[in-house]
Amino acid sequence: MPESALAREVLEHLIHGISNRRWLELHELYAEEAVVEYPFALPTPTRLEGRAAIQRYFAAVARMPLELRAHNIVMHEATDPEVIIAEYDYDGLVTTTGRAFQVSNIQISTVRHGRIVTSRDYHNHLVLAHVTGRLPDLISAFTNKEST
Repeated sequence: MPESALAREVLEHLIHGISNRRWLELHELYAEEAVVEYPFALPTPTRLEGRAAIQRYFAAVARMPLELRAHNIVMHEATDPEVIIAEYDYDGLVTTTGRAFQVSNIQISTVRHGRIVTSRDYHNHLVLAHVTGRLPDLISAFTNKEST
């Protein structure tokens, strides 16, 4: 993205890149020192610091048997032109099982010089764990925490 790209343009590019499975390119939308937070990640919140960590994250997602198609995209511009809030839904498909699902998202991002510098992503991690067969491991993680 050019340095002059607006926050809305950068986030639209990210969302469409996810829908088009361009996982191995998406880290390029982030600043070198970017921070991405997943406050609702389970079993604990996740924080990615730096473009290299973000690149590793997207590479791991690329190996998952998921297809995601964004729709119902609504962008909310903040009083700060660097901040953009996006609401959207994904129609998802687990390619190994044919299982379809839907998950909603809210993402609050700060974009500076055409790159995402901060992002807080809120989506339903429980749905994703369920459809990808990771729910038993997630429940086990919570059960093990409670017993210690």
